[in-house]
Amino acid sequence: MDQVRLSFEDRMDALREYFPEAKNHDWEIKVAGQRVQVIKKDDEQVGILGFGTEVVHCADGSLAALLGASPGASTAVSIMLDVLEKCFPEYHSKEWQDILTQMIPYRAKDLMAVPENVSKARAISQVLFEN
Repeated sequence: MDQVRLSFEDRMDALREYFPEAKNHDWEIKVAGQRVQVIKKDDEQVGILGFGTEVVHCADGSLAALLGASPGASTAVSIMLDVLEKCFPEYHSKEWQDILTQMIPYRAKDLMAVPENVSKARAISQVLFEN
């Protein structure tokens, strides 16, 4: 929080610790990706500080929520798979797994273990992103 509240001049002073030639007129403040911190209860500690996003859900799976930063493209699919697993008992059924594998062919495979899987996954991604 301290850095977020710094004045422009204080930010420039901090920048000059790494780049002494920095001039005020060459710089402007832009709001960019800000990290979100979540403090959660923990049985062993007072609390745990977490970053990013986390899916929480009620015991019966009827409600789920996303805590933290809103997901971007790099995390959205993973987060949705987490929601499906926690909220739908059918997730582990063969029918669901077959459908998910059709949609995301390499999701449960170690791509690095079989090198040709990497090129196959890239080819599929390239086709998907062209459309």
